[in-house]
Amino acid sequence: MTRAQQVGVIIGLAIVAVLTILRASDPQLLKQAREVTFDEYQRVAPRPFENLPVRVIDIDEASLREFGQWPWPRDRIATLVDRLSEMGASAIAFDILFAEPDRLSPRTVVRDVPGIDPSLLGQLPDNDEIFARSIAGKPVVLGFGLSNEGNYRPPVKAGFAFTGESPLGAPPRIKAATPLRPQLEANAAGIGHISLNPGSASNVVRAVPLFLSDGEQLYPNLALEALRVAQGASTYVIAGAANVPDTMTLVKIGEFVVPVTAAGELWLYISRDTAERYISARQVLTAGDISPDVKAAVDGSIVFVGTSAAGLQDIRTTALGQNVPGVSLHAQTVEQILSGHFLSRPDWADGLEILSIAVAGSFLVIVTTFVSPAVALACGLLITVFALLASWLAFFYTGLLFDPLAPIVSGSITHFGATAFRFLVIDRERREVRRAFGKYLSPSLLYRIEHTPNALRLGGDDRELTVMFVDVRNFTQISEQLAPAAVVGFLNTLLDALSHHVVANEGTLDKFIGDSIMAFWNAPVDVANHGSKAVHAALAMRETLARLNAGDAFGFGGEQKVGIGIGIHTGLACVGNMGAETRFNYSAVGDAVNIAARIESSCKEVNFDILVSETTAKMLPDCALLEAGALGLKGKSTRTKLFAVIGDQRLAASAEFAELRSIHQQLVEALSSRSPSSRKLVSTAKLKSAGMAEGLPEFYRRISRRSEHFLREAAEKEAGAAE
Repeated sequence: MTRAQQVGVIIGLAIVAVLTILRASDPQLLKQAREVTFDEYQRVAPRPFENLPVRVIDIDEASLREFGQWPWPRDRIATLVDRLSEMGASAIAFDILFAEPDRLSPRTVVRDVPGIDPSLLGQLPDNDEIFARSIAGKPVVLGFGLSNEGNYRPPVKAGFAFTGESPLGAPPRIKAATPLRPQLEANAAGIGHISLNPGSASNVVRAVPLFLSDGEQLYPNLALEALRVAQGASTYVIAGAANVPDTMTLVKIGEFVVPVTAAGELWLYISRDTAERYISARQVLTAGDISPDVKAAVDGSIVFVGTSAAGLQDIRTTALGQNVPGVSLHAQTVEQILSGHFLSRPDWADGLEILSIAVAGSFLVIVTTFVSPAVALACGLLITVFALLASWLAFFYTGLLFDPLAPIVSGSITHFGATAFRFLVIDRERREVRRAFGKYLSPSLLYRIEHTPNALRLGGDDRELTVMFVDVRNFTQISEQLAPAAVVGFLNTLLDALSHHVVANEGTLDKFIGDSIMAFWNAPVDVANHGSKAVHAALAMRETLARLNAGDAFGFGGEQKVGIGIGIHTGLACVGNMGAETRFNYSAVGDAVNIAARIESSCKEVNFDILVSETTAKMLPDCALLEAGALGLKGKSTRTKLFAVIGDQRLAASAEFAELRSIHQQLVEALSSRSPSSRKLVSTAKLKSAGMAEGLPEFYRRISRRSEHFLREAAEKEAGAAE
C-alpha cells in the first residue's frame, strides 16, 4: 500500500465516520426524507379498502344545506345518537368538541331576553341536558382537544394494566384539555383525545398517538376508546420494554393487539379515500324511513361522527397525498386494527441503518482505493439495488419500515469523496507513469505497472533482458534519393508500423535512433517468455515490411524494396531512468545491449534479416531456427554463435523444415571440416528452402561463397604441401 493510498483510506473512513455520526444524530432533514420514502411506498401499495364494520357519519355540505349551518343545536345531535343507536351501532364516537354550552338551547336564548321571568327558565328545555340524557347508557365516546390554558384533565373511563417498566413517560405530554360539559362528561361511555399529530412540524399525518400522558395518567385517543367501548372492554393492557422505562411496544384492547412505537404511536397504513366509508348525516336525520342500505351499514359498526365540509376546516393530508376529513383518519385507525395490517419500525432499525452506513461506506472506500472507481460504482449500484429491494420487500410483505436512503446517500457521498481523492492524488502518480510510458508499453504492461507499486523503481536495476535492435538497410542510399521531408515521411511510416509489434508483444520501446529502433523485454515489469515474444515481434515486423513493400506504401514505385536487419540477444543489463534530474529516459545499458547491436550489424554479413544469439535461441525450442555460424562481433574477443530465425512454431513443425534443418546441419558440419560435400549440400539446401522464407536464398548464397572460400583455402594448403 502506497502512502497516498493510506491517506486515501484514512480520509475515506473519516467521511464514513462523519456520515455515520450524522445519521446517528438523525437531524430533521433525514427524518423528513425517510418519511417521504415511506409515503412513496404507501402510494405504490396502499392498504386495500375492506368493507369492515367502521363508518363515518359525515356532516357534509348536503347535511348543512338540509339542516342549516354549523354548529347544530345539540338536541339534533341527540336525535342523531338515538337513530344510530336504534340502527345497532356498536360505538358512536364524536370527532367534535362539546366544550361550550349550546348557544341555540331555548334556555340559553331566553335568558338573554330583557324582562324575562327567571322562574320560567327552569321550565324551558336545555339542549345539553337533552344530549346528556340521549348518550346515557349508550356506547357513546366523546372527544376532547388539547389546550395551553388551565389545568383541566378529562376523566378516564378505562383502567390500565402494565407489563414491564412503566410507560407513563412514553406518550406525548398533555398540559391541559378543553373541558367537556359536566353532564356530557359524566354520561359518556368513553372519552378520548382527537389530536392526530400534536407537535408535528409536518402537515402530513403519518402516525397517530394512541395515548397522551401527564406523567401520572394515560389518556387514550378517540379511535382506541371507540374500539374499547364497542367490545365492552374495561381495561387497556400496555406492554413496555424490559428494563427500559418510558417506552411502549404493544397495546391490547379487548381481543386486539396493536404494535406501537416507543412513544405509543400507531403508524398509519392508509387506504385510499372512498365513498363507501361515508354516510351522510342527512341520510340518518331525514324524516321518514331510513334507507335499508344505511341501516345495514350502521348495524354492528363503529361509527365516527365528524365533518368533511371545507368551511369547518377539519381537513388533513395523508401519506397518499390526499386531503381527507380528519374524522376519516380516526376511522382508518380502527380499520387498520381490525384488519391486522400494521406498519412498524423496529427499535433496532436505526441501529441497522447506522451499521449499514459504516459497513457499506468502508467497503466502498477500500474498493475505490485498491480496485477501481468503476468497480466501486458497480458495487455501489448493487448496494443501492439491494437496499431498495430489501426495504421494499420488508414493507410489502411484513409491514416493516427500513430507510433505504441513508445507506444509499451515504454510500454515494463516500464513493464520490474516495473517487475524487483517488483521481486528484492516488491516480496522479499512475497518470504520470502512463504519460511517461504510454507510447512505449502495451496496455497490459501499463496496467501491471500502475497496479504494482514496486514494479517501477527509479534508478538502475540489473535484470535479464531480451534486447532488440532494428535497422533499415541502405538508408543512406534511400535518403540521398529523397527530399528531407520525404525522408521523414518514409521513416514515420516504417517505424510506426514496426514499433507497433513491440508494444503488441509486451515489449518496451526504448528509443528511435535515426533509422533504427531499440527495444527490450522483461522491464520495467516481468514478462514471461520474453525471448519468445521478442522473436514473434521480429517475425511480425518481417510480415509487415513485406506487406508495405508489396503495397508500395513508401511511394518508391515498386522498383526499390526496403529491407531491415534485426538483432536479438538475451542477457543481463542495467535498466532504469537515466539522464539528468530534469530530463531523463527509461533505458537499458550493458553488455547485453552492445551484443544485440552487434548482432543486428551482422545481418549484413550473414545476408539474413533476423538473427538471434545462442542464449536467445535456447528460449525458442519451438521456433524454426538455423545456425548462422559463429561470428566475431566487434569489440568481442570470442566468437558468438548466431541463429537465423526462419519462422514460427508452425513452420518448425512442418516436414519440409525438418528436412531442411537436417541438410543444414550436415552443411554446417561440412563447412567446419572443409569438406567438398559442402557444395552439394548448399545446392540442396537452396532447393529445399525455396519459398520457405524470403531471405533464405541470399542466406545460402552467402554460405555458398563461404564454402567456396573454405574449399580454395583447403586446395591451396594441399598444393603447398605437395610442393
